[in-house]
Amino acid sequence: MQDRHLYEYAIIRVVPRVEREEFLNVGIVLFCKREKFLGVLYKLKEEKLKILCEELDFDQLGMNLQSFEKICQGDKDGGPIAQMDIPSRFRWLTAVRSSVLQTSRPHPGLCEDLDATLKRLFKELVL
Repeated sequence: MQDRHLYEYAIIRVVPRVEREEFLNVGIVLFCKREKFLGVLYKLKEEKLKILCEELDFDQLGMNLQSFEKICQGDKDGGPIAQMDIPSRFRWLTAVRSSVLQTSRPHPGLCEDLDATLKRLFKELVL
């Protein structure tokens, strides 16, 4: 039997009009401190998002999601946040904010395979 890993995940949401509090799930960010794992998967659903807000800037939204990816990977192009330790990066990504791109509160779980869990959560909660 494999070791089970304690992880946390948050759902990445697009909130086109913050004042209306309507959102669409577009991604998952998953973190495991013990395994030093921080991963993200996302997919922009432009047709669905246009229903909520026709004037949404999809180029900017795509760049913001790419920055999530760079921060998770610790990419040097990800700015100073990407150079922080993994737990700090996850806490920064999941901090409460009032912007078009937000995350849910983090949720805990246990799993044997972090990559498979990230993909499963993405499929269940986003796709």
